[in-house]
Parts: sequence; C-alpha cells; structure tokens
Amino acid sequence: MLVLAVDTATPAVTAGLVRIDDRGEPGDVDIETLAVRVTDNPRAHAEVLTPQILDCLSSTGHTPADLDAVVVGVGPGPFTGLRVGMATASAFGDALGVPVHGVCSLDAIAADVHGTDGGADPAASGGGADPAASGGGADDDGDLLVVTDARRREVYWARYSGGHRVEGPGVCKPAELKAEPSVRIAGSRPHTDLFELPAHPVTTPSPAGLVAVAVADLLAGVEPEPLVPLYLRRPDAVETADRKKK
Repeated sequence: MLVLAVDTATPAVTAGLVRIDDRGEPGDVDIETLAVRVTDNPRAHAEVLTPQILDCLSSTGHTPADLDAVVVGVGPGPFTGLRVGMATASAFGDALGVPVHGVCSLDAIAADVHGTDGGADPAASGGGADPAASGGGADDDGDLLVVTDARRREVYWARYSGGHRVEGPGVCKPAELKAEPSVRIAGSRPHTDLFELPAHPVTTPSPAGLVAVAVADLLAGVEPEPLVPLYLRRPDAVETADRKKK
C-alpha cells in the first residue's frame, strides 16, 4: 500500500511517501519511507507543500494515481498552517478517490519516539523512525511528554505511556504544565528545553510516524472519520463585526 503523508501543524512543512507491507501476521507490519521533503518555514506552508508532494512522487517514479491513501496531521497547530495541510490532503483524496485519514500530530511524534526505542534507524524516515518496523521497545523506556509551539508563549502538549496517549492534547503556558509523571520529552527543541527532562531528538512528525498512527485503520480498510482540525482555541483573526462586539 502506497500512502502520502503530510503535516503542517508545526513550522515544518512535511510531505512523504510511505509504503506499508502487511506480512500477514498480527502486528507484523513494515512501514518504509520512500521519500520525504521537509521545509522549516512557518510562512511557506501554502507555497511549498504541493511541490514537495510532487517531488516525492517524481523522485520515486510514482504518479498520484499510484496512491492508495492519504494521512494528514490534524494538529494541534495554528489555524492557517493546519488549514493548508488538511485542504491539500482532502484535495488529493477527492481527486484520486482514495481515503484521507486524519491523525493527531503529537501522536505521530510519539510514534516516532516509540519506533526508535525498538532500535529502528532514525534516518530511515528522514528524522523520525519507521515506528512499526520494530514494534517499539519492551517498556517504551518510560512515560513521554510531547510539546510543540502554540505561539503566544504557550505549548501544545500530550502525554504518553507505553506508546499510547493517556492525557491531552491540550494547550497552556509551559509553567502550567508539570513534567511529572513523564520521564522524558520530545517535540519542539526550544520548548522541550523548558522542562527538566531528557529530550529525545524527534522534533516534528515524520511521514512514517503519521502513517504508524493510522496503520491499523489503513490495513483494515476502515472508513475514515471526517477531518476535524485540533485548533484547541479560537483563531487569532476575527471578523470585524465580531471584533466590535468585544
């Protein structure tokens, strides 16, 4: 199965092609990253995402018609960035008649961390890991906190145990978020540095991490739910009429 994965929930604009190989045994799934393109520019989402997708396809000798599904990060993230990624994913899905699965972008970061716990090569997915390739570590090396930039001096966050989300996602000021019971942290480097926890080098969702979150539904042929962005708060921009009411 050939899957297009995109994420625009962080300043990094990420696109990649991922192949899923179901080996027939429960839990025995290989996730292979064929191509990945990342541009770290919070103002370039609309300009670079589609060219990155087309570049991934051409570099691997594929065309859009070869895609079997699309996976997109639905945040949490800023309003404008999320809208670009989700609209682009929906457009490809509608044009090709393939399912579009939305996943929490913080879950994808956690999946990358869980994958590297099992010894997967981080370079295999362009900065993350091929999370399903090894099944993760036996004990996941302890509870994980994932944080990304929410602007306004706040962070988006979620907490994980054993590779599963147990709290969040949420948004708050770093001082309001307790590190405990997490014993390590991943995500945006300037924000992980605000917590006295060992930092894992996964900073943004990788294509393999995004696909790993949705892989069970993809292989089972589950009909995806409608895409719902995780803004977690109202957009910065408001209509003039709304502004006058305040």
